[in-house]
Amino acid sequence: MSENPLQPPWLNAPPVEEYPFEESHDLRVGPKLHPALDALLPYIGLWRGRGKGGFPTIEDFDYAQEIRISHDGRPFLHYESRAWILDEQSKPVRPAGREVGWWRPVLVDGRATDELEALLTTPSGVMELHLGKRTGTQVEFATDAVVRTPTAKEVTGGHRLFGIVEGALLYAQEMAAMGHGLSPHLSARLVRVGG
Repeated sequence: MSENPLQPPWLNAPPVEEYPFEESHDLRVGPKLHPALDALLPYIGLWRGRGKGGFPTIEDFDYAQEIRISHDGRPFLHYESRAWILDEQSKPVRPAGREVGWWRPVLVDGRATDELEALLTTPSGVMELHLGKRTGTQVEFATDAVVRTPTAKEVTGGHRLFGIVEGALLYAQEMAAMGHGLSPHLSARLVRVGG
């Protein structure tokens, strides 16, 4: 009797346990940091803070944000951000932007250079490829490519500047969208709350 190609052997296999490999935003626990990430070590952690947003097509707004930058021992960082709108009394109003992605140092002969690549995706249907450079504790990215779903807003480019300043994570983001060229969009200061 021959095996049915429509019934692969894994189809009725028992369930597997939870993901067996650790990822950490806390360098005191978890896997050993890959040497290619040594220069990005100050970014690893759980960060929370406040920012100001706006764009030519929307009213300015205040927001809070949490960013988690973690690693699993391989030569890239996992980046996850979630934000929420704040009212005049700093009370949460509603969820805001989210994105997830990876920061990857460019390797030459197995060694990290100061060049970086970042892949970032939002639930609103926008995926961005950023190319950048690290200078000390500053990271600067510019969009190399943007891919959008048919229902996503028209985003055509971006520029991001991150820095560790007096122990805090500061950033500014410009965006080109909806027929407007690069314009200020977000800026924030976050403090380390974990890691």
